[in-house]
Amino acid sequence: MPLANAMTAELEQEGKSTLRMLGRVPMDKLAWTPHPKSLTLGRLAWHLVVMPSLAVGLINEGRFDIANAGPPEMPENPEFINTFRRNLDAVSALIGSMDDDALKAPFVISRNGDLVNQTRKIIFIRQILMNHTYHHRGQLSVYLRMLDVPLPAIYGTSADEVV
Repeated sequence: MPLANAMTAELEQEGKSTLRMLGRVPMDKLAWTPHPKSLTLGRLAWHLVVMPSLAVGLINEGRFDIANAGPPEMPENPEFINTFRRNLDAVSALIGSMDDDALKAPFVISRNGDLVNQTRKIIFIRQILMNHTYHHRGQLSVYLRMLDVPLPAIYGTSADEVV
């Protein structure tokens, strides 16, 4: 089985969980934040939504300058669900089109043009796209819990699960 098949299968499965979580974001609470140094609920959700589309550009470029990292500004009326679906479809299609050699191609991480690390595209996809998404999805679940929003099941069941 090509590496891309395993990655796209995981993206699809985890994407379903992310969609369920994004579907719980209360639109009247987008400016809420648990701490002054934290992202707002809306910005955190938007970061999750756009991560796959940002990854498409970075995978194609084969490089990422971390000086440019950070969540993009959220539009005034964000469409979390449909935008995430489109972005996930785009990154899944790109990864699905890559053979093992393409996934093992070099990927450069720099800061202001200075080399920080040279890795492989597959490592970038795993760490920056996939693991990073799961991390922020976990943060989103904490935000929602603090707002007393019922949480969907991610792995297993949830005491709040709404059928």
